[in-house]
Amino acid sequence: MKGDLHTEELMHAVVASQTGLRTARHISHAYLMDIPDYPRPLLLTDVAINIAPTLMEKVSIVQNAIDFAHVMGIAEPRVAILAAVETVSDRLPSTLDAAALCKMAERGQITGGLLDGPLGFDNAINEAAAVEKALSRKLLGGQTFSCSRSRSRQHAGQAAHLPLRAEAAGVVLGARVPIILSSRADSANTRLASCALGVLMARAGRTV
Repeated sequence: MKGDLHTEELMHAVVASQTGLRTARHISHAYLMDIPDYPRPLLLTDVAINIAPTLMEKVSIVQNAIDFAHVMGIAEPRVAILAAVETVSDRLPSTLDAAALCKMAERGQITGGLLDGPLGFDNAINEAAAVEKALSRKLLGGQTFSCSRSRSRQHAGQAAHLPLRAEAAGVVLGARVPIILSSRADSANTRLASCALGVLMARAGRTV
């Protein structure tokens, strides 16, 4: 668990080959959020580590999140690949990646979840927004949201924390042990809940 270190200091040691914490998976971060008036928990990735991931790095990020959702008891998480617009455009690489990730899921390169994208956060969880834009509603009530750029991820996380009064906990995925990147601004509830997630992940790892 991170104390007063900067995130990059801790993660530099985690990713170093000599520490033995790396696995074949790309390392990513996920926030699990409990939002009042929303019927199920939400998972947002990658909030804290990857700034501009490549397509193949996004494959690991999404698969990490799906596997994490399974540990949380979500049998088939619905994964919305978020982007600035909901249509595929060669001018927006994030939309191309979203389409590619969905096709990769169809071909079995990503397993265990139901993917759709590119999507906006609103039309992935709100039926009126999906109907207004004539989008598929198969992901309504989605649980896992994968964002493509650090700024949009940060804003989405802040939006959930502040206006929506969400309780949140986070954990680093893809390493041999759970890692908690606590912020100095985190509440005691967030820190304790993050520790609880770490325990669940550690137990799941021992079972595997």
